[in-house]
Amino acid sequence: MALPADVRDDFPILYRKVDGKPLVYLDSAATSQKPRVVLDALRAFYEEYNANVHRALYRIAERATLAYEEARQKVAAFVGGRSEELVFTRGTTEAINLVAYAYGRWGLREGDEILVTEMEHHSNLVPWQILAAERGARLRFVPVREDGTLDLDALEHLLTDRTRIVALTHQSNVVGTINPVREIADRAHAVGAVVVVDGAQSVPHMPVDVASLGCDFLAFSGHKMCGPTGIGALWGRYDLLERMPPFHGGGEMIERVELQRSTYKDPPHKFEAGTPNIADAIALGVAVDYLRRIGREAIREHEKSLTRYALAQLQEVAGVRIYGPRDVERRGGAVAFTVEGVHPHDVAQVLDSEGVCVRAGHHCAQPLHRRLGVQSTARASLYLYNTTDDLDVLVRGLERVKAFFGIRG
Repeated sequence: MALPADVRDDFPILYRKVDGKPLVYLDSAATSQKPRVVLDALRAFYEEYNANVHRALYRIAERATLAYEEARQKVAAFVGGRSEELVFTRGTTEAINLVAYAYGRWGLREGDEILVTEMEHHSNLVPWQILAAERGARLRFVPVREDGTLDLDALEHLLTDRTRIVALTHQSNVVGTINPVREIADRAHAVGAVVVVDGAQSVPHMPVDVASLGCDFLAFSGHKMCGPTGIGALWGRYDLLERMPPFHGGGEMIERVELQRSTYKDPPHKFEAGTPNIADAIALGVAVDYLRRIGREAIREHEKSLTRYALAQLQEVAGVRIYGPRDVERRGGAVAFTVEGVHPHDVAQVLDSEGVCVRAGHHCAQPLHRRLGVQSTARASLYLYNTTDDLDVLVRGLERVKAFFGIRG
């Protein structure tokens, strides 16, 4: 299956210019661009049926409620779940914090252990640090090998009868490594732990199914999968969601309120206090429709082809060092690299003058960069709208970087 030849036409921003040069957007790991159908959905909501949900009986409010709950069904089905298992959040970060706060405070005792990996984004590290400190739990880490993959041999002694939570990314936002979540989940469940997966970098780019992953919670963001910012989702096993206390308290998450106590709705509404992000949730549902039409298998194959091309071309640039696995079957399209003798921030700045958007810094993964022996890297990250032409512009830009800073070779 191949992508439609005119897929770039769906993204109006890709036709703008920067200083007279075509925009080359290679920062989709930070946020993706939005297709016209998503932009239209946002406009349609505010122009045609802007109203609060789950509250009123007039027609535009009923339409808003219906569209909001239809979006929940679409997003849940996109990862193989049911609507009652899908909680809308602001994004991956809030979804993981929800699990740490609600499940963690309910399910952890002093002396319990939380196992994460050295390659985690701060969103899947800091919440567990806070939880461990509050509950007297111990944080342990799966080490990262030189090639950017996890040392799974270490699980033998890291997984113990005290391990209660295993939290890991499905795909690294720095080195692109795709982790064997199913294998890790099976081993975690064998010692009685629940498995929390950060799907921010995988759900937008490949078929993801919670049953196949074998996870208990899956967190992901809308803005990295052609949807708006400020909306994301937590999929959770219903029996766990049902037993967890609320994350936030307030309107709409309650069943009955008295002066001294309240009772709460069933999941997922128990976790959605106050007015939800209605327009962006509906637009995320439209983004899911769009990605389904394109085909996630086709997106994955396109990105594998582009990643293979990117790795080959970057290796031809003297002084460029690439981080992460070289096998495209084991990695996604986030490619971190450094240019010898040039700070990554300077690399990004010169590339920007050529119209090329890449990210530079620690990418909210400082421990991983320390493990790699660098403070920061530049990162080109790919999505369905990128082409080999984009990567050729990147490589020419890197030659300009070297020329600008007088780097020979």
